[in-house]
Amino acid sequence: MAALETGLLVATVGCVLANSFEVVAKAVRADFVIQNCTEVGVARKWIPHLAVLEGAGVAGLVLGLLGLPLLGLAAAAGLVLFFAGAVVVHVRARVLHNIAFPLLFLGLAVAAAAHFAQ
Repeated sequence: MAALETGLLVATVGCVLANSFEVVAKAVRADFVIQNCTEVGVARKWIPHLAVLEGAGVAGLVLGLLGLPLLGLAAAAGLVLFFAGAVVVHVRARVLHNIAFPLLFLGLAVAAAAHFAQ
């Protein structure tokens, strides 16, 4: 059981790090963010809003790790919904060449939710 708990904790920290990178990339409007949004049909004006949502998830996960597990669980659930939506957007736009990224982020969010649900 300790191995599972450790794995979920590592995945939660990975979720924080990966999403923090993405928030910064969205905030500076990195080329890969603009290109991906264009490919899947998300207007550029939504990028800052998506960064705020994702950043709120990161903040909630960090607070969860610092002793507020219910907030961490809520943040993880929000990120699960965020990335489930990203997967749907990719599938609807038939942009499958990079779908591994939202799927990976979705998996990390699910692991974070499992960590806080223990």
